[in-house]
Amino acid sequence: MMRGWVSEFYIKPRFHFTFYGFDWVKPLGEKGMYALFALMAVCTVLIAAGLLYRLATALFFLSFTYVELIDKTTYLNHYYFVSIMALLLITVPANRYFALDIWLKPRLRVTHIPSWCLNIFKLQLVLVYFFAGLSKISYDWLIAAEPLRIWLPANSHLWLIGGLLTRLWVAYVFSWFGMLFDLLIGFFLLHNRYRKWAYVLVLIFHLSTGWFFKIGMFPYIMIAVTLVFFSAKTHLHIICWLRKMLLIRSKQAEKDVIYHQSVWHNRIAGAFFTVHFLLQLILPFRYLLYPGKLYWTEEGYRFSWRVMLMEKGGTAFFHVKDPATGKSAEVINAQYLTEFQENMMATQPDMILQYAHFLAAEYQKKGIANPIVTAESYVTLNGSGSRLYIDTTINLAKEQETLFGHKRWIRPFNKKKQ
Repeated sequence: MMRGWVSEFYIKPRFHFTFYGFDWVKPLGEKGMYALFALMAVCTVLIAAGLLYRLATALFFLSFTYVELIDKTTYLNHYYFVSIMALLLITVPANRYFALDIWLKPRLRVTHIPSWCLNIFKLQLVLVYFFAGLSKISYDWLIAAEPLRIWLPANSHLWLIGGLLTRLWVAYVFSWFGMLFDLLIGFFLLHNRYRKWAYVLVLIFHLSTGWFFKIGMFPYIMIAVTLVFFSAKTHLHIICWLRKMLLIRSKQAEKDVIYHQSVWHNRIAGAFFTVHFLLQLILPFRYLLYPGKLYWTEEGYRFSWRVMLMEKGGTAFFHVKDPATGKSAEVINAQYLTEFQENMMATQPDMILQYAHFLAAEYQKKGIANPIVTAESYVTLNGSGSRLYIDTTINLAKEQETLFGHKRWIRPFNKKKQ
């Protein structure tokens, strides 16, 4: 909120690019949005303290996910990851040991929980890492070293190592190491023998990516949550250290109390986790339903743990034609979109279609019946040179978005510049 992002992303825009099926999700107005972010901040403190835990986790999940659904121009893998982890946190009794809730209700205290309470987080993390690695097994990443051969030289100003980052072989080392790290690290973390060394690699990898690429909180979130792979003994040591830091007197000779759930609770939980993890396994492969180059069309790209795989930029021009008079005019995008929205929209075909529909509705209000909306978008992918992206002959106002249908208004990616 201090950086003005709430206003920039959710209050200033007059139009928002919603996700398919979520057109009903709208901003809550200036006061409502600031109140919603304040609620999230309060919930994070309550979750960390283990106070009103179930309510706080549910409210955080709902409010955070609601904000993410308002406009997909802000979509990032780590926002999706936070929503998933918040959802999983609702299902576990994380407020039953070192938490303020047991100070209010001592009967809630337990010392042993079922293994699934930890395994669901371990499985989620293994899937995130594995699919991130699997997505890097591609020509662009491994053979062309793209986009790292573009991004790394931008850090040439760094002390000591800056000069190395301009070397092509360094881009290849980073590309191959990144692929192998993501592909294998989850399995090493599961193994008692290799866990400590694997976590050292986690620290090196995420601190490096956070330093080089300035990708927000994601590296630090992964460093923190990956601790779930360590044994109960390790976590008890951490709790003991926290107690000393907070000057909390530890109880002596604690009795073992096992956490129990009813049969119906276990069945519901089992069904929920089965559906959740099946979706997690299926979603990354849905790109196989579509023709063409994935990074170009971005069909099936989101929600698949494809992290930092492409450098894509472009410019889009829109024209609205009155079929009755034959007159055509170019749209000034800045009248309707923020600079950030315009930049994101220009390279993503579903957003281009949404914006075209918005323009058609706007020009209908101005008295033009059935306006024809066309787009002229030029996009560059991984330094390939600018190419025409959208078929300029198609009236986008007549095209409809479908859940799994191919977007026929995207021009195919050709290796030779058009």
